[in-house]
Amino acid sequence: MKEILSGNEAIARGAYEAGCLVASAYPGTPSTEILENAIKYPEIDCSWSPNEKVALEVAIGASFGGGRALCTMKHVGVNVAADPLFTLSYTGVRGGLVLVAADDPEMHSSQNEQDSRNYARFAKVPMLEPADSRECKEFTRLAFELSEQYDTPVMLRSSTRISHGKSIVELGERVTDLPTPVLTKNPAKLVMLPGNARVRHPLVEQSLTNLSAAASSLPFNRVELRDTSIGIITAGICYQYVREVLPNASTLKLGLVHPLPHQLIRDFAAQVDVLYVVEELDPFIEDQVKAMGIAASGKNITSLCGELTPGRLRSAFNLPLTVSAPPEKLPGRPPNMCPGCPHRGVFYALNQLKAYVTGDIGCYTLGFMPPLSAMDTCVCMGASIGMATGVTKVVSAEEKKKVVAVIGDSTFLHTGINGLMDMVYNNSPATVIILDNSITAMTGRQDNPASGFTLSDSPTTALNIPLLCTALGVKHVRVINPLDLNETRKAIAEEMERSEPSVIITNKPCVLIKRDEVFTKGPVYRVDPDECIGCRACLKIGCPAIEWRPAAGGGKKGKAAIDPQLCTGCDVCRQLCGFNAIGSVK
Repeated sequence: MKEILSGNEAIARGAYEAGCLVASAYPGTPSTEILENAIKYPEIDCSWSPNEKVALEVAIGASFGGGRALCTMKHVGVNVAADPLFTLSYTGVRGGLVLVAADDPEMHSSQNEQDSRNYARFAKVPMLEPADSRECKEFTRLAFELSEQYDTPVMLRSSTRISHGKSIVELGERVTDLPTPVLTKNPAKLVMLPGNARVRHPLVEQSLTNLSAAASSLPFNRVELRDTSIGIITAGICYQYVREVLPNASTLKLGLVHPLPHQLIRDFAAQVDVLYVVEELDPFIEDQVKAMGIAASGKNITSLCGELTPGRLRSAFNLPLTVSAPPEKLPGRPPNMCPGCPHRGVFYALNQLKAYVTGDIGCYTLGFMPPLSAMDTCVCMGASIGMATGVTKVVSAEEKKKVVAVIGDSTFLHTGINGLMDMVYNNSPATVIILDNSITAMTGRQDNPASGFTLSDSPTTALNIPLLCTALGVKHVRVINPLDLNETRKAIAEEMERSEPSVIITNKPCVLIKRDEVFTKGPVYRVDPDECIGCRACLKIGCPAIEWRPAAGGGKKGKAAIDPQLCTGCDVCRQLCGFNAIGSVK
């Protein structure tokens, strides 16, 4: 049977067909949908973890127990999981273990565009890179087999276009002849004390050498000879661009991007007149080809930054661009918090208080955007609290009072807890605001340890964030309603004056939360045009439900209006209006 699947759906299907028993992850675009599809197969135990390091450790435990395990994350998540990954290559596996790293060239939803292929080389683990959904499924199955055959974790590199693009996939059956997992003690292999690790390291190097030699004859690497005046080495989505833009060129399509099949590359290079390497981001393949003494062009014609497209590849090879009708000019649509978002009032208050806000990764990062304009730093998951501590170490006593860290509930549990522990331990006089909206909203409303539900939607113990902060030693913990502007501003102002750590926790759910019993929409609001004087105060919160309607005839004055289809009844705009022009619809 054949189906049209996205790359993420196909990876989940490949794990199912491979006999995977455990799948773990922390949600992150563009990888999130892998686990959301894997959960559809009851044979796979799927779970969200608090962060990527824990997710990989769960998969490692399943592998050591003898079961096949899948772990998925976006590229920056590999940074978090790097600690266990680098030692896992030494221990090897029992049941096959596959780590999916979904890269994001062009940074469609990420803070950087790092190239995960470097991690495969650095950690000394093989990496496969599929070029479409069919290969996503087949390479996932193959990755489990290679993992067990070569006693190593195997990485699978996807990208935004591969993860979310769709193509035809032929479905197969789930393997049923795998050994039943049982506990087997082997501390010499799995306990990485220095004496054991020294024994394991040469085995890791030999395994990669063996795989490199075998890869020249394996089907996931293939030579396609056409016009031999141009030869192109490529992999992943770039293969599709090459076939579209240069259909007559000979190609060496790599499915295994680490270790590289050296002999196959030498043989291919000898058959073509001019050799190019087409790859996104780093010259990962190109540098190794040149190190082999083979002349090749690559990053001298394509950019180190951003993703490739057929148009960009045409420009790189000086080919005429396909002519198309000029695109219709559409109005700009800058990113914005949703109507009724509980974070909006917090950032409005922070702006009014002129706070120096160390930010974090989440929907609330949009607090940086005007008109709220209330975020000053954002680096990585969980960094806001540590950065707030660092800032207070170098500024004057008066300026210390301005420092406020903001972090979401899921991000706090991801890597923010240690930052708060450090803040308390070192008595840093900064304020932390935990924006608890009861969900991991940014990546699509996934549950987390504080939401009270698991990936399978089963009720579970909900972590008590206020109690956790108190247990960490925070003496001043207060919970507020962020939709009450006076309460929010008063609480933040008071905590900013403290000379010791304090935590404010907001307690309103995401307006898009999937459980109706958690979020109840309020009454729709409207603007009374007879009372509105056009002061624009309600526009200062940047709510998409509020429109500005210019005065008839092009005069200077206009009036605000509220779209009833977008309004959630949060009441924030009414609190801003000094002329009682905004009220609920009766």
